[in-house]
Amino acid sequence: MERAVSGVRSKRVPGERDKATTVLSMVGLPARGKTYIGRRVARYLSWLGHPTRVFNVGSYRRRQIGASQPADFFAPTNKEGRQVLHDLAMTALDDMLAWLREGGEVGIFDATNSTKERRRLVEERCRKEGLPVVFIESFCNDSSVIEANVRDTKLKSPDYVDMDPDAAAQDFLRRIAHYESMYETLDDPNQSYIKIIDVGRQVILNRIHGYLPARLAPLLIDLHVSPRPIWLTRHGQSDYNRHGRIGGDPELSPAGEEYAKHLAEFVRKNAPRDQEVAVWTSTLRRTISTATKITRSPRTWRALDEIDAGVCDGMTYDQVRIEMPDVWAARSADKFRYRYPRGESYEDVIQRLDPVIIQLERQRSPTLVIAHQAVLRAIYAYLMDRPPSECPSISVPLHTVIQLTPTAYGCEEKRFALPPNVEDQGAGG
Repeated sequence: MERAVSGVRSKRVPGERDKATTVLSMVGLPARGKTYIGRRVARYLSWLGHPTRVFNVGSYRRRQIGASQPADFFAPTNKEGRQVLHDLAMTALDDMLAWLREGGEVGIFDATNSTKERRRLVEERCRKEGLPVVFIESFCNDSSVIEANVRDTKLKSPDYVDMDPDAAAQDFLRRIAHYESMYETLDDPNQSYIKIIDVGRQVILNRIHGYLPARLAPLLIDLHVSPRPIWLTRHGQSDYNRHGRIGGDPELSPAGEEYAKHLAEFVRKNAPRDQEVAVWTSTLRRTISTATKITRSPRTWRALDEIDAGVCDGMTYDQVRIEMPDVWAARSADKFRYRYPRGESYEDVIQRLDPVIIQLERQRSPTLVIAHQAVLRAIYAYLMDRPPSECPSISVPLHTVIQLTPTAYGCEEKRFALPPNVEDQGAGG
């Protein structure tokens, strides 16, 4: 059979993902989750293909003057300490601006930026570089949230290594009090800002324009750190898997049917008793069939469908290599950006997965995602903060559950190989 062999490296659609260099400046008292939010934003934008870097002033302080600074070092009456902190903040700001000049796209200035004067200074420095600034404030007066953040994250920071937890907590609370005495919340109607109140109870957008700032709003509205497992698994072995064929909409093989039973047993044993598991699948038969032992009504997402192999759909990789050597060579040279003729690239897959990621961030209950190799590689890269270009090389074998548990600064990973053991022909991605 004769097949078309034209294929291209995927390119950005003009006007849709054009580079728009931006500064995001965090605002908030200590223990309000600024660094957590900054890192999540960086992970999200980097995954979407926008080079993003966080410049954390606390890291500069620890690196240049040491971690163990007592609370009084941060007091507004300590002129020497305030000058040191100001100089460190300006050094971080200088480094961020230099990085943006060298080709970076989004710089995140992670500091308290707790006064109007400091924020005006940040704006002025960025304006001279022709850069727009969007402030992101985490505002929280919920004592239970603050206390949990102090205990769960701040006391584990390098500032309090080998220090008694109770003494460390008291010292950090005194540090917070010093910042509170001079704190000024965002309220300038002429500034661009996103204000997150009480961990998403309310989100205020002011003068938010442009592609990137507007894209952040859905992510920030429901961002949380509620502990829950996210389970990623490919469907059970299909008839196409047995023969190494790409794509299609085949049924499960007998081994795949058996895996569906073992997967249901795994979920029953590992799901918290007081929480219902959300089960998500693609619209293809092999994922829906894999879910049937768990639920009769999984949530199906077209965005979770396998990468579109275009004219190569239904072929084996050997067929592609022999019958379409140009396609084989081009995809081997850049598997991430190469788009199958009349199909998709990994870069395309990431773009269509955006609404899935936003919903996954909102989930507070355990979530099981039953999908396909290329799609799960892209989701895994997001959750584990891996460069998008690494997607094609991430291991996502058949009949394996990848458990990812979000934490304040990343995800904890465990893998569970379930029976039956099958040979993975590598098709589908």
